[in-house]
Amino acid sequence: MYPHFQDAELENWHDFEVESRREIFALLRGIGEKNQLIRMLIQGEADVCVTSILEVDDASNIVYLDCSIDQEQNKRILASRRLSFETTLDKVRILFAADQIEATTFEGNPAFKIPFPATLIRLQRREYYRIATPVTNPVRVQIQLPAELGGPTTFPLADISCGGIAILDNKMILGDAIGKNYADCRIDLPEIGQVTTALQVRNSLDLTLLNNKTNRRLGCEFVNIPRGALSAVQRFITRLERERNARIAGLS
Repeated sequence: MYPHFQDAELENWHDFEVESRREIFALLRGIGEKNQLIRMLIQGEADVCVTSILEVDDASNIVYLDCSIDQEQNKRILASRRLSFETTLDKVRILFAADQIEATTFEGNPAFKIPFPATLIRLQRREYYRIATPVTNPVRVQIQLPAELGGPTTFPLADISCGGIAILDNKMILGDAIGKNYADCRIDLPEIGQVTTALQVRNSLDLTLLNNKTNRRLGCEFVNIPRGALSAVQRFITRLERERNARIAGLS
């Protein structure tokens, strides 16, 4: 759907397709209000034009865009059967596409207009969405360990992000697990459901508490997590953020 963005850099990003009309409108309006520059790519060509959003007309299903000062480039853009757009908003990459574009005017100046996109992609770096999981009612993950290590074992989570989880291995069951992969790990997300994914342990941190007990925190990355499972993780993170914001508002 977004052919121009299959570059190596995307391996370090996780994509989320936004389908909520209200959310798409808010994102596009924010891009326009902040005068964010947008890369417009013509499908099938290495032709890039920089544009910006002039107006998002929700009632008419139209997004107005600035046009190029290069008239030949404008002709190529209007002749294109598909365009891809890329920009950023608050450190988040936003991608969307259009199957048609027309010449028009906006406030008396030449402009383009495209249909309001039905979906867009929001690409978020992993670390931006890490959020602590509840302590009183911890989220848990079951890791399929070999029989000699006790078989399937459940660990509480310390936090969760769009790229992975941090688990607490206070009984040191996993040992020196950095770099190890664990298949078919099952994470129970309260009110969302269970998701299954492979995990790779990427880092380990031992913390000595005041009572001289040691806590071990293992940072684990999702490996080839199914799209549906990733969407469930995103919904859970959104719910945690909503609850946290409500608590903060209640204390203020």
